[in-house]
Order: sequence, then C-alpha cells, then structure tokens
Amino acid sequence: MKKVVIDKYIPFDGDPFAGIADTLRLSPEEITRDAVADADALIVRTRTKCGAGLLDGSRVGIVATATIGTDHLDFPWLASRGIKTVSAPGCNAPAVAQYVLASIFALGLGQPGMRLGVVGLGHVGSIVASWASNLGMEVLACDPPRQSRDRGWDAADPFKGGDREFVTMAEIGRKADVVTVHTPLSKDGLCPTFHLIDHDFLDIAPKALVINSARGAVADNRALAEAVSRGRVDRLAMDCWEGEPAISTELLRLAEISTPHIAGYSIEGKKRATAVTFNAVLEHFGSDRRIEPGVAMQPPAAVSASAVTDSYDPLSDSIPLKSSPADFERLRNTYSLRHEVGAAD
Repeated sequence: MKKVVIDKYIPFDGDPFAGIADTLRLSPEEITRDAVADADALIVRTRTKCGAGLLDGSRVGIVATATIGTDHLDFPWLASRGIKTVSAPGCNAPAVAQYVLASIFALGLGQPGMRLGVVGLGHVGSIVASWASNLGMEVLACDPPRQSRDRGWDAADPFKGGDREFVTMAEIGRKADVVTVHTPLSKDGLCPTFHLIDHDFLDIAPKALVINSARGAVADNRALAEAVSRGRVDRLAMDCWEGEPAISTELLRLAEISTPHIAGYSIEGKKRATAVTFNAVLEHFGSDRRIEPGVAMQPPAAVSASAVTDSYDPLSDSIPLKSSPADFERLRNTYSLRHEVGAAD
C-alpha cells in the first residue's frame, strides 16, 4: 500500500485515497524527515520546506503544494531526484482579489478615477485589474516578464497584456495612488522580485496605500515602515510579511490592515487547491479516481463595490493579529475560511 503524508490544515472530507494509499495527516512542524521517510507522496502548504533536508533518502515521488506560491520547493534538487512537483496556481486568486478590493474600500479609497497600480498581471493581478477597471478605477499595469519580447510576449494574447497597455515600475511609482503587488518571489533570473518595492520605488511619489498580498519579501518591510513614518505612504495593508511568522511589530503597528497571510483563504479557493493537488497524486499513483472541487473554477467577470464590502471586512481580521502578533501561525492555521465575493449568493 502506498502512503501519503498530508498537511492537516488542508481541508477535505472522507478519504479520497481509500484503497489506494494510507493517509497520514500531520501539522507542518510534524512533517519531518523521519515522518516522510516511507511516504510515496507529500501534500503540503508553504510552511513545509521541501528539499534535501526533508526528503533525501525518502521514497517520495511527488510533492504537491496546495498553494499558489512555490518558493518553499527546492525545484533543482527535486528535479535532480526525479521527484514530480505540482502546485495550485490561480486556485485562490479570486479570494486574493477580494482581499485587495475590500482593503481599498475599507480604508475609504476606490472611488472612480483613482489610479491603481497593479504589479504582476498573472492569475491574481489580472482579476484585480479587471474588477477595478469595471468599477471605474484607472488601472496602471506592470508585468516586466510579460513586457519582454525575449520571453515570448504576445500582443494578441490578452492574458499577457494585449488588451491593456503596460507601464514601467517608475510610472506606477509616479502616478499610482494605490499600489498592489501580485508576483512570485525570486532573487535571480530576468526579473527578480525580491524587494521589488524598495526605498527607491517608495520615494518616487507619495502613495495613499500600498498592499502586499503576494510574498513577504517582495516588499522591503523596513523600507515600508520608514515610508509610512516619513509620510511617503499614508496607509498599508499587509497580509504577507518578511520573516513570517516572526513579523515586524513596528510594521504591524503602522499598517492599518494587518492579517496573518490569509488573503487567499476562501472556502472556494481551498476546495480548488485540494482538488488539484489530490488529483495530481491520484494520477501519479495510476488511479482513474478524481475528486471534484464542487465550486466554480473561474471568477465572476465583474463585481460591485457593495458586493465586495458585504462579502468581507479585512479590518475585522486585523484585530486578532494586532492584539497578539506572537499568535501569527495559530491565527493562520485556525482561520475561519470565508466565502469569495459572489460565491454565497
């Protein structure tokens, strides 16, 4: 019998691997080298670093992460050992877009004509840009990899920006009232994103609001704190932090919205991610069995401001973390999943 180790905070009902594999549900801190040594598959979240330290000598043949982010996976090492990797890009994108717009409205912004700078037009950023445009905001979109013809930019492909004129980071710095970032985290390559939002960017022009619901180190957290203290940024909405779960208490104090990396934590997003990762493991095991997410895979084309604000209030999610920053991980792991905008109608 095969064996699957699953992060216990990944929600699912029943046993989709019954008769195919034994399942062991563990907390992230319990997913150790010894615990996975005899496992054939591993299904994790971002808290589990998957590389030689965890998997060397194990019989794991596939690592599936029920997350959009993958910087916890050591791809070169995993590939060198023939270990298949699967992630769930886009599964929580509508929830993150909901978080962004709800944060904007909760802080009294979002009026028609407001200039919203969206950095990264992938799964999340494209939804944010579309919804914001339909709400009358002026969207300034920047996506350096997709703007590079060397990376196969295609003006006829709207997902790569064909229906939206891209601008530079400098132009977003100069013109945007609100800036929201939706990129992966990378330190090398053609377009590294580590500290993409830094002192230089924040000093170009004052900004009403900066939102980070991407990855913690995409924004230099010290630079953000200094920008708020010097009046270069009026407000912050922080869901992703450098050093999680040991986050900056200074930045926590300065940010008006402070949440424990839960922007994408929707019921619908979790169901999509669970289906993607579990089905990948079932396929890896040669099974024809598949589980259905039971929710729409595509977001609505447009949302109203009232629908967003009625569906979610990020300020309420800020209270527990501001009250007890040491509980970051507990608050994240025990978060009550919310419905995405429009999903509960």
